[in-house]
Amino acid sequence: MPHGRRASAFDAPPGALISRPLDARVVLGRSLLDDAFLRDPYPTYRALREAGPLVWSDEFFGGAWLVTRHADVELVLRDARFSAQRTGGWLMRPADAEHPDRRAGRNALKGFQRLFSRAMIFLDAPDHARVRQAMSAAFRPADLQRLMPRIEQAVAERLAAIDARAPFDFVRALARPLPAQVIGLLMGLDDDESDSQADVVAWSDELADFIGAPAPSHVQALRAQTALLAMARYFDGLLARRRAALADGAEPRDDVIGRLLQAERDGQIRGSAELLAQCVMLLFAGHETTRHLLANGLRTLLTHPEQWRLLQRDRALLPGAVRELLRFDSPVQYTGRRVATDLELHGQTLHRGDLVVALIGAANRDPARHERPDELDITRRPAPPLAFGQGPHVCIGAALTLMEAQTVFGQVLDHWPDLLPSPTTEPRWIGNALYRGLHELPLQCSGLPASTPISAPTLPPSLTALTPDPACKLS
Repeated sequence: MPHGRRASAFDAPPGALISRPLDARVVLGRSLLDDAFLRDPYPTYRALREAGPLVWSDEFFGGAWLVTRHADVELVLRDARFSAQRTGGWLMRPADAEHPDRRAGRNALKGFQRLFSRAMIFLDAPDHARVRQAMSAAFRPADLQRLMPRIEQAVAERLAAIDARAPFDFVRALARPLPAQVIGLLMGLDDDESDSQADVVAWSDELADFIGAPAPSHVQALRAQTALLAMARYFDGLLARRRAALADGAEPRDDVIGRLLQAERDGQIRGSAELLAQCVMLLFAGHETTRHLLANGLRTLLTHPEQWRLLQRDRALLPGAVRELLRFDSPVQYTGRRVATDLELHGQTLHRGDLVVALIGAANRDPARHERPDELDITRRPAPPLAFGQGPHVCIGAALTLMEAQTVFGQVLDHWPDLLPSPTTEPRWIGNALYRGLHELPLQCSGLPASTPISAPTLPPSLTALTPDPACKLS
């Protein structure tokens, strides 16, 4: 546990002052990250939140401060004194701790660090603003609206391929492959390139295994590096073909890849490594959390049949329902920041370089922010959940995620109003502390699919309007 030093204080959010650090193991009387936590983290969050505003845990990356209350999580996400640049220790600590030759261990991960650290999610100002401006051009509401018919068609085709009269796995049939297909459409991957969706999902699994490990091992880091570099080679070939076509006089394509290439030519994206980093992390983050929202959200609705019936009667509730699902069981449970300068929070000194873990899942159940926080209520008009983050790193792909979820849930309601979870199968969670998701979601219908016409969902508000709402991890 860190020792106190004098620090420059700033106004902290409301909360009880603590004279010495609270230890999570002492508060809980057990390890924080046990099997019960991975199945259902919310009782643990409640205990930590009630114990105090700031808790120390040695189970996250060798030691980190945990913030669980909404006001504190919001502060950490917004305040520049909490830095997003945190990849160095994250990648190199396993090598230092486990590799017999420290230098060799670090050298083995140089390729990983070179790309990983350049991704927008790990940049601070001014580089973050420069790269985000280039990326945001591909997420304008008008562009997403033009993509809407292709998303609807993709969902309809996948649902039509399912025989809902027999039990089926919703994760394998739709939640897992669809978001990879959609982000491929947005980025401008050609049909033959989209055939690599299975590879994309496999690569993402390795990355998620590393990123979601509170204390990743050197082996996990090496596997994630293999996946990241495979994705980089995939994009390197694609970018080379695009550049060659432009050199031959082809018109620039109006998609994410085309706009990032233009940003590179304009100097807004600086160098091939920075360009590759954005492509790789966008492909990963653009579907990893969305797939968990689709499966978790549908399971939550089906296990709250009164809420499912409300949606059946009134589809105008669908946009609010998706936001409530994000609050109730966020696909991303936490994010991290490094303290950029010594400061004082709730009477406790935090030193430069300390890691702060902002527990988004806990903040979204904070009773000081949300009434009846442990109840699912799709009719509530709450303060927006933190699932899309706050501040400069608010999720750049929030509108796309909302569109996908509204489309999927809307079409499922139209096709199978009598859909039910399989009564013989218990939910099996992936066992990842960061990404909350299901290995599988067995479902079945008690009747034949309905023939109700499918109506297009309303486009979510602009990204500016979404700002108060990190699940996407695109920022």
